[in-house]
Amino acid sequence: MNFKKSIVTLVLTSVLFVGCKEKETEIVAKETATTAAPKVKKEIAAANLQTASFSVEGMTCAVGCAKTIQEDLTVLDGVQKATVDFETKLATVTFDKTVQTPGKLTKVVEAAADGKTYKVSDKKS
Repeated sequence: MNFKKSIVTLVLTSVLFVGCKEKETEIVAKETATTAAPKVKKEIAAANLQTASFSVEGMTCAVGCAKTIQEDLTVLDGVQKATVDFETKLATVTFDKTVQTPGKLTKVVEAAADGKTYKVSDKKS
C-alpha cells in the first residue's frame, strides 16, 4: 500500500513539474516577444512637423480606451508623438505631414476597437 502511494505521488509530481515547465516556457516566450527591440522611427525634419488636435468621443476609461488609441497612433509611420487625455477627451498628435494627414489619423482613431465606439470632432491643425 505504501509503495502504491509513493508511485502515485511520484507520477503526480512529475506531471505537475512538466506542466509547470511548459507554462513557464510560454511565459518566457511571451515576455521575449513583448520586450523585443522597439521599431526605430526615422527622424522627421522640423520643416515637415505638424501638430493636429481633435476631440475623441466615446472613451469610457483612461487605461483601456485612451491608452489604446494613443498606442494605435504612436506606432504609425510618420508619427513622432501622440497623447490622448481621457479627462479632456483630447488627442494631440505630432507627425510628418509628408507621411500622414489629419484625416488618416482620425480614421485610425475611429477604427480602433470595433470601429463604432470612437468619434472624432473639432479637428485643429
